[in-house]
Amino acid sequence: MGFWDHLEALRGVLFKIGGVIIVAAVLLFIYMRQIMDSVILAPCRPDFPLYNLLSFMSGQGDSAWLPSFGGDDFHVTLVNIELASQFFIHMSLSCWLAVVLTFPIIIYLFWTFVRPGLLPNERRGAVKAFAFGNIMFYAGVAVGYFLVFPLTLRFLAGYQLSDSIPNTVSISSYMDNFLMIILLMGVVFELPLLAWLLGRMGLLTRDFFSKFRRHAIVVLMIAAAIITPTGDPFTLMMVFLPIYILWEGSALLVPAAAPDEDDDEEEPTGDDTSTSVAK
Repeated sequence: MGFWDHLEALRGVLFKIGGVIIVAAVLLFIYMRQIMDSVILAPCRPDFPLYNLLSFMSGQGDSAWLPSFGGDDFHVTLVNIELASQFFIHMSLSCWLAVVLTFPIIIYLFWTFVRPGLLPNERRGAVKAFAFGNIMFYAGVAVGYFLVFPLTLRFLAGYQLSDSIPNTVSISSYMDNFLMIILLMGVVFELPLLAWLLGRMGLLTRDFFSKFRRHAIVVLMIAAAIITPTGDPFTLMMVFLPIYILWEGSALLVPAAAPDEDDDEEEPTGDDTSTSVAK
């Protein structure tokens, strides 16, 4: 295939991807009211699974280690302060969710374009990378939805600088934090895939993780504190542990050590030695 033939094939793939996203966005737009009430706004209600679990673990909040999740009085009421805000959120959220949900299909369509130009061993490596990347992305999205965002919402919705300043949460603010945290966790969970790729390229070894482990613990602890700025250690550890497990898991996916450059150097041949002696 010539250059223009490749360009025509790429255009066909892009048209297919656009069609898949549009169809998914239209379906999500139609059922967005049900998705909004049962999924997106679920962390605003006291019957969210994480709240029930933490309430069961903490009892009535007598433990200094666990946060107080007892009672059913937690509830976040969202308000709309802009005339067209809900309509634009409806459209943009449909498109964002369409891209997230159809991501494996999008990657597969790109794969059909790239596959003919790869060698058999390169194809096997690419398939593993795509599959592992998709699994880790959705795992990060799940952690963000079921763990990180509810804890952040529970803290920030109840935090008051003064008792005379009640919290009124807008739908735009809620959706910005919802999408940011969930997509951020999805990207963070791609750390093992990035480490594996850098290891295959010879740019990263396991010695790096061993050398900077203590530094990583401090940085990850600070990052967890920023994501969930709560005062209790339990919530902090709930966010820190998954990220730290990703760090240790990434170390297992890279080579133990870089190849010894001395081994790659050619030994002097007998002819070279005799020539040097003769000189």
